Amino acid sequence: MRRGEGVVIRIIPRLDIKGPNLVKGIHLEGLRVLGRPEVFARTYYQTGADELLFMDAVASLYGRNSLLDVVERTARETFIPLTVGGGLRSLDDIAAVLRAGADKVAINTAAIGNPDLIEAAAERFGSSTIVVHIDAKRSAGGRWIAWTENGREPSTLDAVDWARRAADLGAGEILITSIDREGTGQGYDLDLTRAIADAVPLPVIACGGAGTGDHVRVAIADAHADAVCVASMLHYGVAQRLLERGFQFEGAGQFKVLAEKRDFGRVQPSDIPTLKRHLIDAGIACRIADSAEPADAR
Repeated sequence: MRRGEGVVIRIIPRLDIKGPNLVKGIHLEGLRVLGRPEVFARTYYQTGADELLFMDAVASLYGRNSLLDVVERTARETFIPLTVGGGLRSLDDIAAVLRAGADKVAINTAAIGNPDLIEAAAERFGSSTIVVHIDAKRSAGGRWIAWTENGREPSTLDAVDWARRAADLGAGEILITSIDREGTGQGYDLDLTRAIADAVPLPVIACGGAGTGDHVRVAIADAHADAVCVASMLHYGVAQRLLERGFQFEGAGQFKVLAEKRDFGRVQPSDIPTLKRHLIDAGIACRIADSAEPADAR
């Protein structure tokens, strides 16, 4: 099933969190601290994000999600859907995150280990609340394999087949992250995104690799994504504006690294209004908030 004409595309900042800090890596590894997630989340809300995605980057190491405090603080300040993932192993874990203020949950490792969790969670909380997150990596044979534990462990599941099964079990959305592209700025894995999007009758969120506005556009226009997660482009855009204003706060040490690396590698720093204008100019419908202009990220 493909999305119909007139469907509004969503831009979803992804915030990977380790302890109290927003972090970013490449291929889900080498995490570096960028700052406090609340600062970034508030900026994205103020500038027109459609949703926010919080992922506990180290939940697999501790077997639990530790974002409840961050979720509660963010939910008090932002009024757009908030999805939380990482370390959610049971219905009780899901319930706790929803009570803290999340609107949806993203489940991966636990769902692969116990697919019945998808069906049980959809029945208890509603399908629209359950996002099945698939971390996928291309294998030597050209297939994409689903990985668990935040991209640390391979499963035996073909990612496209797993997406179909997750849809059959009651998932409301599929979030597909290309481990090969994540953090590289080389663009989304279009073949992977298209294969998943064309296989399931659900909204599909593309994640991993956005470095330019055109990367976002082609993920929608050519790979049939219904929404896109963006991280590096937006995080570095906020960092750049903070640096220009001389703003410092605890945990901002990596901003100096970013400032010295002016081209940010392949990633072009941007903001949500700029990305949405780029999509609208290409004929792709987006929600534009009245106040969706770059904000002072303090």
